[in-house]
Amino acid sequence: MKEDGISREEALRLLAPGNREELRERAHETTERCVDKRFDFCSIINARSGRCTENCKWCAQSAHWKTGCETYGWVGTDACVEAAKEAEANGADRIGIVTSGRSLSSGEVDDVCAALREMRKACAKIGLCASLGLVSGADLAKMKEAGLQRVHCNIESAPSLFPALCTTHTFEEKLSTLRAAKKLGFQICCGGIIGMGETDEELVEFAFALKEIGPDSIPVNVLHPIGGTPLGDLPILDPERVIDAVALLRLVNPSIPLRFAGGRRDMSDETAAKCIYVGISAGIAGPLLTTPGADFDDDRELALRAGYSVGCSRGGGR
Repeated sequence: MKEDGISREEALRLLAPGNREELRERAHETTERCVDKRFDFCSIINARSGRCTENCKWCAQSAHWKTGCETYGWVGTDACVEAAKEAEANGADRIGIVTSGRSLSSGEVDDVCAALREMRKACAKIGLCASLGLVSGADLAKMKEAGLQRVHCNIESAPSLFPALCTTHTFEEKLSTLRAAKKLGFQICCGGIIGMGETDEELVEFAFALKEIGPDSIPVNVLHPIGGTPLGDLPILDPERVIDAVALLRLVNPSIPLRFAGGRRDMSDETAAKCIYVGISAGIAGPLLTTPGADFDDDRELALRAGYSVGCSRGGGR
């Protein structure tokens, strides 16, 4: 069921002290009305790690920070194919190739295209996604021909907060990649990270920025502070704030899948179940980039308890 979602004024009112029960119950009711009752899973492969030129303050892979992050170059086609086979065996709907760095060279684009073609040959059912930094329309077109179906590029946080979190690329450059992908007919995966010091107003701004983009999936990361990064001393976000943020995202974006992503392993199953109650309807399982990811079986069980069906659909749809 399509709904427009709440207004900015209503979003801020619901985040105010004393309105938590209303916020969560309204989010649950919206979830029941508007969200497909099939819990969607994806998995990723960290296909190039570390040594990133960008100075994102949350990221262990930035060369600007001393984090002890594992570093390696392109893992190769065979590793991508094996990751796809494992994800498919685990019941994932899609597998995402993720590379560190601002962007890819033309040769690296060719490497990704070769991997995509072999992944499609080896795994006919699973959808193919990629998160490759800032990508041009021409390079995206090559990858679409090679079998790519979904493009991931997070906006990370509120547009007004982004310049305080990263100065080596801009919010507008992220939007440019997303626009190019949409123009070519790709599915779009776009979300961000909560727990980076955002205010209520900035959280609402983030939710409405996503609404304007209109992605097919919104990954909800919760900051896992990494020692050595500028945000490394921040506390792990209060679980109640996590649940409220998910509820807000659901009310602003009524029917778009909200996806557990980074930080899921820092949550108790009780917190995760409450997040599903107020709006989470998808997940990333298996290893993430520099932190452990959710366990397929754990989140599958939570989804089933909440009344979702779980199982791989052909072709990596929503």
